[in-house]
Amino acid sequence: MSSTSCDDLGRLILRLSLGILILMHGLAKLFNGIGGIESMLTSHGMPAFFAWGVYVGEVIAPILVILGIYTRLGALLIALNMVVAILLAHSHQLLMLSNSGGWQLELQGMFLFTSIALIFLGAGAYGLGGRSGRWN
Repeated sequence: MSSTSCDDLGRLILRLSLGILILMHGLAKLFNGIGGIESMLTSHGMPAFFAWGVYVGEVIAPILVILGIYTRLGALLIALNMVVAILLAHSHQLLMLSNSGGWQLELQGMFLFTSIALIFLGAGAYGLGGRSGRWN
């Protein structure tokens, strides 16, 4: 297997891992609602309708990443979604360790930094958008 094929396979694994895991969070919000997010936003003085943005960051964006179309845009939307989630819901845990010694925000950090990696890497050859295009 050539190094280009290995690179593309690595991108595919990153895309599918990030996209599927974030999409699971989005589907939970589709089925259970976003009332909790609306409450967090209003408690920080922001309009409740901003909560609908979670559907962009946790449903639409991961679908783009999984399919490999507009991958960089999808990854950017996921990264922004994670920054907002960390600031709104997890800022008090930013410098805390868990009981097992790991960072309390490991999951959120992994989602954030994987999406940033995909912004730079793009989709690779194994996506519907192929290698071409500024956003792939």
